Amino acid sequence: MTMRLQRQFDFLLEAEKLRRIERQNLILDGSRAENSAEHSWHLALYALALAPLADPDVNIDRVIRMLLLHDLVEIDAGDHPITDDVDWEAVAVSELAAAQRLFGLLPEDQGGELFDLWREFEAGESLDARFAKHLDHCQPIFQTLYCADAPEFHFDVVRENLSTGRAAALETQFPEAYHHAMNLLGQGSVASCATLTQRLEFLNQADALKLVLRASKLGDGSRRENSAEHSWHIMLYGWILAEHSAHYVDVGRIVQMLLLHDLVEIDAGDTPIHGTQDPAALAALEAKEAAAAERLFHLLPHPQGSTFHGLWTEFEAAESPDAIYAKSIDRVQPIFLNLLNGGGSWVEYDVSLSQLEERVGVKVARGAPEVWTHVRAQLLPWFEAAGRV
Repeated sequence: MTMRLQRQFDFLLEAEKLRRIERQNLILDGSRAENSAEHSWHLALYALALAPLADPDVNIDRVIRMLLLHDLVEIDAGDHPITDDVDWEAVAVSELAAAQRLFGLLPEDQGGELFDLWREFEAGESLDARFAKHLDHCQPIFQTLYCADAPEFHFDVVRENLSTGRAAALETQFPEAYHHAMNLLGQGSVASCATLTQRLEFLNQADALKLVLRASKLGDGSRRENSAEHSWHIMLYGWILAEHSAHYVDVGRIVQMLLLHDLVEIDAGDTPIHGTQDPAALAALEAKEAAAAERLFHLLPHPQGSTFHGLWTEFEAAESPDAIYAKSIDRVQPIFLNLLNGGGSWVEYDVSLSQLEERVGVKVARGAPEVWTHVRAQLLPWFEAAGRV
């Protein structure tokens, strides 16, 4: 079991590098380029929020998983804007090699499952893959059209993409998105679809999660991670490590909980787990997060907003098997970032091993005891060397 866990963590730690890949389009406030990890998180949220627009036979859980891993190959192959003069056949060869390397880090059964899912997305022939592709094509368009300060050439890219590029197929395959985009460009004549536009308000506000900085730094220590890319990474953790849950869990629900769990930080901010322990301050934070959940999730139509709110509330309560496991896994990822970057928040907040076990270890062990046993063995040498045992 230890070797299996080690291979799973080898993959998860390698996947962390996706957040260093910058894309051409900007985040909605126009302040910087979007990276591929937070893009993948936002696409997963698009899939969950826009599920009512999908064919009834589309499996949204599979679509979300496709979108979580579809850009992992960019770790090796890079991102290629559609405006670049690129040898796309060579890119395809490079991406295939990347997929084989990355998914080959996993145990054979899991690696094969993820590789097949990635190839299904790339082929774009199944119902699930087609819907995932539609979302991957339209999200960058709306990122530009709703962006606070997008350069003019980005709008030119959108116009060309919708007229002759890969997004032109949206006119027949995802007409709600196509016609709304054309309306935003001032070139449309078809009424916007309320089913889409009601949900875009939520999705656009969710983009602000990319601006919420956490205490944890990236593995290379270059900057603090943001809560959107953290959510993407934690979703992968929840999926890959689910077999180690103390109880049977529904992986689809786990991934959805982790997709939504930090959205309240848009209003409430992030509170480091090794920061304030004052009960009054923590109670005030809980109230602020509850108000944020009420505001954000109810931007969506009923009953979808209530369903999302219910998932978030279940996660926070950590009483159901799904929520217990999801909460436990949410505590694991920062540990490995700290190990990669030389101690990170443990140094910043002067954390001892006993404090980590009390604040993190107990929660991880409750939902995934085998995971905590493995993780503790990995972190112990650092605390011993630092004299923090």
